Amino acid sequence: MSGPRLELGPAKEPLGLVRGLQWFFSIFAFATCGGYGGAVSFRISCNGQSNATVTASFAYPFRLNHAVFTPSLTNLCNKTWPEDVHLVGDFSSSAQFFVTVAVLAFLYSMVALGLYLGYLHLYRGAGGKLPLVDFLATVAFSFLWLVSSSAWAKALTDVKTSTRAPLPHCQPPAVACFPAGVTPMGSLNVSVIFGFLNLVLWLGSSWFVYKETNFHRPAPPPAAPGPAPM
Repeated sequence: MSGPRLELGPAKEPLGLVRGLQWFFSIFAFATCGGYGGAVSFRISCNGQSNATVTASFAYPFRLNHAVFTPSLTNLCNKTWPEDVHLVGDFSSSAQFFVTVAVLAFLYSMVALGLYLGYLHLYRGAGGKLPLVDFLATVAFSFLWLVSSSAWAKALTDVKTSTRAPLPHCQPPAVACFPAGVTPMGSLNVSVIFGFLNLVLWLGSSWFVYKETNFHRPAPPPAAPGPAPM
């Protein structure tokens, strides 16, 4: 196996340029989703008298059914709530799937970009095997981005619904519950946008990788045999 030969030309071509964009935007996809943390708060009033503010904190991977309101509602309003109150729903599977796809896409695009820049002579001189593997991987990631982004977009809608739901057992005027705020989810909205943006990038790059395969660029014919020795 020959050593690396640094060539910056692919970075100026669509093949390498789009891979660089994929690497860049995949970082934002998993960072905006995996780095989120928020909380839901309610003000509780018992018999018209302000009593307490309760808060439930939640974060990635959004197992909201594990987020309990504190301080415990069981001690408020003459034990109106017989047990601790949690948020509703477990959306960890969609969130973790989305982040996993983003991390794997980040790693693959980084390795592929390194291959283009350092081993382009091997990439294009391997009998079409490496471009074919690259093409199949690109198509697979396009499909994964479609599925994971769609699943996460649906889960995010459910997360918003769950965090805006009223507290149970609130019956004014004896017990009144007033929403005190939910942490903005703008970064989560951005993560969905980056997910579908990555889908477009991977779909687009599949064409440029396809052009490197033998399906689009047939292998050169074998050299004609030389004249027989006298």
